Amino acid sequence: MIKKILIANRGEIAIRVIKTCNALGIKSVAIYSDEDVNSKHVKMASESYHIGPPSPAQSYLNMEKIVEAAVNSGSDAIHPGYGFLSENADFADLCEKNKLNFIGPSGKSMRLCGDKMLCKAAMAAAKVPTVPGSPGIVEEVEKALDIAHTIGYPVLLKSVFGGGGRGIRLVHNEKELKQAFDLASGESKAAFGKSALFVEKFLPKIRHIELQLARDKHGNTVHIFERECSIQRRHKKLIEMSPSPVVDQKTRDEIGQLAVNAAIAVDYLNAGTAEFLRLDDGTFYFIEINARLQVEHPVTELVSGLDLVKLQIDIANGKEIPFKQKDLKVNGCAIECRINAEDTFLDFAPSTGRIYDVNIPSGPGVRVDTYLYPGCSVSPYYDSLMAKLITWGQNFEEARQRMQISLSDFYIEGVETAIPLYKTILDTKEFISGDLSTDFLERFKILDRLRDDLKKEASTKSEAALAATLIHSEFLKNKVRTHKEHNVRWKAQLDKN
Repeated sequence: MIKKILIANRGEIAIRVIKTCNALGIKSVAIYSDEDVNSKHVKMASESYHIGPPSPAQSYLNMEKIVEAAVNSGSDAIHPGYGFLSENADFADLCEKNKLNFIGPSGKSMRLCGDKMLCKAAMAAAKVPTVPGSPGIVEEVEKALDIAHTIGYPVLLKSVFGGGGRGIRLVHNEKELKQAFDLASGESKAAFGKSALFVEKFLPKIRHIELQLARDKHGNTVHIFERECSIQRRHKKLIEMSPSPVVDQKTRDEIGQLAVNAAIAVDYLNAGTAEFLRLDDGTFYFIEINARLQVEHPVTELVSGLDLVKLQIDIANGKEIPFKQKDLKVNGCAIECRINAEDTFLDFAPSTGRIYDVNIPSGPGVRVDTYLYPGCSVSPYYDSLMAKLITWGQNFEEARQRMQISLSDFYIEGVETAIPLYKTILDTKEFISGDLSTDFLERFKILDRLRDDLKKEASTKSEAALAATLIHSEFLKNKVRTHKEHNVRWKAQLDKN
């Protein structure tokens, strides 16, 4: 049985794993770079190991150094979190080679999930519908042109090894495709070390809906409901919720079975996510399996009552999933906002520096996963995610109202954040009515509406400041007048005496 886990990560996800380890009586081992020597996860862990300079390549991506720390610390297992090495098949193999229990899928399964063409072929065999596109890698622009002509423009050029919005280019015609092909190939090679592209039909006004999966070593496979992840910018998620406003129980059962079939098709193990695109007509297309714990896993935890990290550890220990599909029921609604250190009006450019002060929201139905504390730093070396604010309610409106209040209570001094953007989004009639899509920000001109909201807020604050000044001025006048009247009465009393 696992008694000690090294967490091959940093920030809020490292803290999240440590908390479950503490609850289970499992010792935790933190790793840290020079940049993270004073980070919260280092202080919370049972023990910690320095692994190198700030650069991820020399620290959190240094497989040999991390495995060495795990062996030296006497760890039984490694939890990769998300990002960094979490979907690196070679890292999973290296853990196995060193008799370390990798809390995630096997390297073989990970390679299949990570190669979009192989995964697409596996889905076709399992009768899981995928987005129309090229049947394999497209090595020449002429072949890409033929495929685009067949399926119709616009199309996406995508790297086989891409993820998280990287390695994707949208083209609307033959001229754009010719220009973009070499650029996309170069980007793929620079980002992933390989230049392998495929062509896929671009689907307008789509929803991004994913299903949480879990599969144990005994072949038991379940889905743990869906998450609506359609509010995005540049293919990166901003707001997630569960359940989706367009998924009823019948639809949930149907796409849930597709997700289960997808997991079985790639012989998946542990927790993962099957991602789908949904068209306006209700058609679902499978796009990929994320072979790790997702950033947005807390919304699933809040509506299911499960601890997904505990479930991961139990599965890694060889235990069977302790429930059946029929036992799972959606309870209420949960919404998550990713609190990134970014400047919304500078094209979401990273904002880094020292956090001088922070106020973390709390209260019934409010959860915050974060590494923030007054005096900590947001590093330019790592991802901009500082915190995840999650609210739960008995229904969507209660969760939304709690989120609005919590966003107003969330104060971070030192860096720019997207908190004002989220307040604007959650207050729009489109969000409230559930009219969501991956182009939500552009379709409803959300940044323009944010500017208007900020102007109104500034005007209101200015008016309030002026009112306060006038009140204070009137108070001073009254005080002076009262003082003069008191002096007159006092002098009259003296004269009378």
